[in-house]
Amino acid sequence: MLSKSAARSFFLVGTLVCVAFFIGLTVDTLGRVPAQTRAQNLTDSVKLGKKLWEKNNCMGCHTLLGEGAYYAPELTRVYERRGPQFMRALLKDPQAMYPGERKMVKYNFTDAEIDQLIAFFQWIGEMDLNGFPPKPHLVQLAVTATSTGGGVAQASDRPFVFNQMCVACHTMGGQGGLVGPTLDGVGKRLTADYIAAWLRDPAAVKPGTRMPRLPLTDKDITELTAFLSQQK
Repeated sequence: MLSKSAARSFFLVGTLVCVAFFIGLTVDTLGRVPAQTRAQNLTDSVKLGKKLWEKNNCMGCHTLLGEGAYYAPELTRVYERRGPQFMRALLKDPQAMYPGERKMVKYNFTDAEIDQLIAFFQWIGEMDLNGFPPKPHLVQLAVTATSTGGGVAQASDRPFVFNQMCVACHTMGGQGGLVGPTLDGVGKRLTADYIAAWLRDPAAVKPGTRMPRLPLTDKDITELTAFLSQQK
């Protein structure tokens, strides 16, 4: 049993030690903030994008940096996961990207506002967050190998645009989106010319299709056509 004076001394010393540690950790954290948040990349576009995020209450549905709601996808690493092309198309018209599926409101952002939001998400995605958020193993995309090999192709073997846009709706190798049909064996079912025409303008090939016209460059279409044609 401690005497009253000893207990008092123990309490005071313990409190002072804890306060000292707290102050030290706070100073250390504040000193790390500029470097870890890439403060040098905080441009006017990023700041305007943040204002749009707050003005439209995006956090009412999405989570960012661990804060927000869980109704819609987490967006801390969305720039890395989906890329600017997909993000621009979705922000322009969510319903067109996911006909009958997406419940995101169409905010009628201007092209300049969309660029500002994308700049904001890019800045967020480049922060050093000590490994947060972790990349879940369950959503790592596995796709079937090309006809010249066996097993499962690595992400590096696929066109960059495929990893960011196509897998949002289509599955391959058992993983990916469930909005559109699977792309396993698509090279057996469709010719390269058909795939290229489809990627260029789906509605022109099949009027009334749910697939939107994606913002793909000629290079994107060429790479995707070559890749998908090999999936046999």
